[in-house]
Amino acid sequence: MNSTGGTEPEDTSKPSGSSRTLALTVCSAAIGGTFQYGYNISIINAPTNYIQGFINATYMERWGTGLDTPQLTLVWTIIVSAFSLGGLLGALLAGPMAVRFGRKNSLLLNNSFLLVGAVFVLMCRVAKSFEMIVLARFLVGMNAGVSMNVQPMYFGESAPKHLRGAVAFSSAVFTAFGIFLGQVVGLTELLGTEPLWPYLLASNSLPGLIQLLTLPWFPESPRYLLIDRGDREACVRALGRLRGGAAPVLEMEEMLQEQQQQEAAALNSGCSASAKTPWSLFKDPDLRSQLRTVMAASSAMMLCGNDSIYFYASYIFLEAGIPPEKIQYATIGTGASELTASILSNLLIERVGRRYLLVGGYSLMSCWIVVFTVALTLQSRGVAGMPYLSLACLFAYILSFGLGPAGVTGILPAEIFDQSARPAAYMVAGSLMWISLFLVGMLFPFIVNSLGNICFLPFLAVCLVSAVFLGLTLPETKGKTLAEITAEFDRKNRGRKERLKGQVDESIKDHYQLGKACSFTNLTQDPDSGLKTGD
Repeated sequence: MNSTGGTEPEDTSKPSGSSRTLALTVCSAAIGGTFQYGYNISIINAPTNYIQGFINATYMERWGTGLDTPQLTLVWTIIVSAFSLGGLLGALLAGPMAVRFGRKNSLLLNNSFLLVGAVFVLMCRVAKSFEMIVLARFLVGMNAGVSMNVQPMYFGESAPKHLRGAVAFSSAVFTAFGIFLGQVVGLTELLGTEPLWPYLLASNSLPGLIQLLTLPWFPESPRYLLIDRGDREACVRALGRLRGGAAPVLEMEEMLQEQQQQEAAALNSGCSASAKTPWSLFKDPDLRSQLRTVMAASSAMMLCGNDSIYFYASYIFLEAGIPPEKIQYATIGTGASELTASILSNLLIERVGRRYLLVGGYSLMSCWIVVFTVALTLQSRGVAGMPYLSLACLFAYILSFGLGPAGVTGILPAEIFDQSARPAAYMVAGSLMWISLFLVGMLFPFIVNSLGNICFLPFLAVCLVSAVFLGLTLPETKGKTLAEITAEFDRKNRGRKERLKGQVDESIKDHYQLGKACSFTNLTQDPDSGLKTGD
């Protein structure tokens, strides 16, 4: 042991036994984490008609009259929107929870929202209250909002540098797996029937229970233990368990260096080395470029229209000649597409890099929107074969989204912010994601009604702008330490500042040169010349 420990220190970051503990930690955290986001998005689609029937019957029993179609649609919109509003609140809670309780304990506490929501859903029929469904969806949204922020943070801080992207990207894999499994469980042969829809909505408690039983056996984030809590011994133990042996020397040195840098920065600023707030991020000029990049990526992920294309899938399947009773099986293909793409991207991310996957994903999505819009326009004019082209575009669009934006976006705050700024960065990113999801969900039906076949052109603008902006501002983070990534951003900022400073200096130089020339002319002029000309 002594002979190998001193000669190849870098090998200690890749011990042979590390993958098993790390993989089990990832599965345990994700099954009750981002898996829930995908699962809860998809299970609400199958029982739509049954829930609307329950709402109408409950209202009629209370007031003696039923709801008309616009009123019923409004109540259903409130139920759907409650998930996004809960997610926004969860995203705001995620940062303080991650700092106060730690990454692992935050995920465990997060299941309380889920279990209370499941009780509300199971009791709504007995209580004859559709309002309990609204509360349940709000609580489920809070659960998703917390897990969407805390889980990538936990993974990014627990994985070794050479696996950081693949481990963090597994959040997107589990989200896609949740969408796919929710579509399967929602089939009429399983829980997608009128008597069983409350059990379908409450089935999200099972993954939560699995997490409660398994995650306590796995270690906390080593970075949190060292930098936030100052417990070096606990950090060494957690790191050793995650790496399957002794704690890697180089990795410990990197974390200790980050801890010292944060303490030095705190001393220079005259304040304690506590976690930053979102407001302090906005005021910090050194982090402005990183924050701007994360905000753009997080907003684009929801504004790009991927969730809307799920909404449009039933119409396309119907137009392609698929019988209505078979559409539920075809819809599973959309979830399978994103799952396939996320698994493929998980294999590619450490080879291709984050920047190329993100920019390439949005570029491909832009191309498919153009083809999709042309196909829809020709389809409305009766051109043969266009429904099948629309169908192909739908799957290609989802594949492109899963290949890059779906997973890379969640990694960025963990890679480009330090330990003190990371929770606040996830709060900002998560809030923008949920606000964008809420806006798209509310506005998309009106966009369809007003724009018709060209309703996806606003999403084309989002994808194009995102590809260009992220291509210009985001450095590649693959295999780099936080110090190296920060240096890349500083280099970009310095280049921009030097260009601006050069322009300002040039204008000042021209100004003073002009003044100097005027003064020299006045001094060398013949003092009598003015008198002579005057004569």
